This record gives sequence, C-alpha cells and structure tokens, in this order.
Amino acid sequence: MNKKLYYTIGEVAKMFDVNTSLIRFWENEFDIIKPQKNKKGNRLFTQKDIDNFHIIFHLVKEKGYTLQGAKEALSMQKEELENNIEVIKRLKSVRTFLLELRETLD
Repeated sequence: MNKKLYYTIGEVAKMFDVNTSLIRFWENEFDIIKPQKNKKGNRLFTQKDIDNFHIIFHLVKEKGYTLQGAKEALSMQKEELENNIEVIKRLKSVRTFLLELRETLD
C-alpha cells in the first residue's frame, strides 16, 4: 500500500465520498483534525488526521451521533474507537482481498 505523508482536502473528500465543505466544517468542529497549511493556504492532511476523520465519520454518519454526541464520545472513548476503526479497516482489507481472489478463481 502506498502511503503518502500528506493528502489534499480533495483526496480526503474522495476517500469518504463527501464534499470538501464537510471536511472543512468538521475541521472547525473537532479539534482532533488539524491539517497543516502550505504557503498558498491549502490544507494538507496527515494519516493521523485521516484516522481521526474516520472516527468522526463512523460516529456521525454510520452510528448516527449528533456532533455534540460525537464530541462527547471522542473525549470518553477515543482509544476504544481508534481500535474499532483499525479493526474495521483490516476487515475491509481482508474483504477486498477475498473478492479479488474470488475474481481470479472464476
């Protein structure tokens, strides 16, 4: 897997299939997303930012939390949520592998 040091806001939006405006909004709402900005003012997200965005996305979009509820959950359960997100990412990776394997066998 090719890991980059920094991702643009467009790349992050594409990863989650959301608008860039949602990324900017959540950046303002959640202090755990802290992209760096280059000289032009473009946001540059690290893998840690993306991992944190994964957690917020999971809470708000998949579990149906309100923004305030997600903030409270983050403050109380951050380590547990990070572990859960890591497991979900691994399972998706295994699923992708198995689907590709099935394609080669057909």
